[in-house]
Amino acid sequence: MRRFVTERVKNLLRTTNSLSSSLNMSSSSAVTVDSINPKVLKCEYAVRGEIVTQAQRLQQELQQKPGSHPFDEILYCNIGNPQSLGQKPITYFREVLALCDHPPLLDLSETEALFSADAIQRAWNILDQIPGRATGAYSHSQGVQGLRDSIAAGIAARDGFPADPNDIFLTDGASPAVHMMMQLLIRSDKDGILCPIPQYPLYSASIALHGGTLVPYYLDEATGWGLEISDVKKQLEDARSKGITVRALVVINPGNPTGQVLAEDNQRAVAEFCKNENLVLLADEVYQENVYVEDKKFHSFKKIARSMGYGEKDISLVSFQSVSKGYYGECGKRGGYMEITGFGADVREQIYKVASVNLCSNISGQVLASLVMNPPKVGDESYESFLAEKDGILSSMARRAKMLEDAFNSLEGVTCNKAEGAMYLFPRLHLPKKAIEVAEAAKTAPDAFYARRLLEATGIVVVPGSGFGQVPGTWHIRCTILPPEEKIPAVISRLTAFHQAFMAEFHD
Repeated sequence: MRRFVTERVKNLLRTTNSLSSSLNMSSSSAVTVDSINPKVLKCEYAVRGEIVTQAQRLQQELQQKPGSHPFDEILYCNIGNPQSLGQKPITYFREVLALCDHPPLLDLSETEALFSADAIQRAWNILDQIPGRATGAYSHSQGVQGLRDSIAAGIAARDGFPADPNDIFLTDGASPAVHMMMQLLIRSDKDGILCPIPQYPLYSASIALHGGTLVPYYLDEATGWGLEISDVKKQLEDARSKGITVRALVVINPGNPTGQVLAEDNQRAVAEFCKNENLVLLADEVYQENVYVEDKKFHSFKKIARSMGYGEKDISLVSFQSVSKGYYGECGKRGGYMEITGFGADVREQIYKVASVNLCSNISGQVLASLVMNPPKVGDESYESFLAEKDGILSSMARRAKMLEDAFNSLEGVTCNKAEGAMYLFPRLHLPKKAIEVAEAAKTAPDAFYARRLLEATGIVVVPGSGFGQVPGTWHIRCTILPPEEKIPAVISRLTAFHQAFMAEFHD
């Protein structure tokens, strides 16, 4: 009897294992690269692409076997992620966040000795606006009303024109807001979005994911990455001749990856163009604090449009802002917003519906967005220390940008436009013919070939210009200005030595 039971159990196990194996095979073949959404396959995002994956492998090798490469650390100059490269958070912002996330601190007598009085008061004010005083709870789909009030006040102070809190949608960084607008505007591949080339690949990726068509307009490298309305109009007319309905124009100011800051007359021309052509103006303004030249200032497109006399009925405008950039660099907190103006009530209702599908953005990010747009004022206890931290970060960024700009321009076969703003340089590589031929033989873009060789020799991670788009036949790399200032000389030294060896190896 015992032998019979044992055999039954063995047979049952064999049957179960066979069935499990069959199910696993069925499951693994149910989804293949050939059967997933083709829009996902079409989507690319260069700033976290193949070279970054290689950098992460090298970093693991360095950890497991120190000295295994000719460098001792990986320097991630591929993405605007300031705190990952040592930038410290703004003290006032973090004080308020800490108090909001743990309200019992506000009842302790020791708190007054550890936190500034205005941070304590601000935390009380914010918590009073959050239902249940709970940063772990859901909020209104557009964000906490009181935080939107604070952001609207900050926008009005910045622009000199009123802002409506009901126009503001708080989001987990600017990227989800861009996706929301692409989702709203793109109906099929017959809908096009005008985008600058070079562009931040969020735009090409989101257009691809939502099934639209990217209509490129080329920034003029010879004039410091100028935006020529004549070229934008030409691209618009060309797209329309192909049956594409162009819905919107994307402008990134200050520029990413190109670092230029638009002049006011250029912005007025853009606003007028969008009004005349009935295009939605999608204004990426996340680098509005990052301006490093005295002859340029940031002006929001909403300010420009209102100063031209354009109201709600004249132009549809969406402005994007984020807590990830500027002097704050709070990328991991995922805070941001979009301000939408010039849309009818029926369309706004649909935008609200899309926002509601995501329930709400995270509350810490919402709080940070309100602090960024409404920071300490003159007379507040934290003002002097806040201003010192802010100015210290921005002035250091300006120095780093200048040092790297000069370094690139000193290299044979490299030209680099002035870094007016944002966090990047986008130097052009005039590569030897032999290097281009070797890259093409390896079925790799020449700038990607250069970037990979740079990584393997120095540990410096940059992004090939081909990941952002560029004039055919030109090659670039994007490099952030974010390594700590004391490390910039070493970065320049490594870069210079590599480049000289590269050019000697492939000399025509």
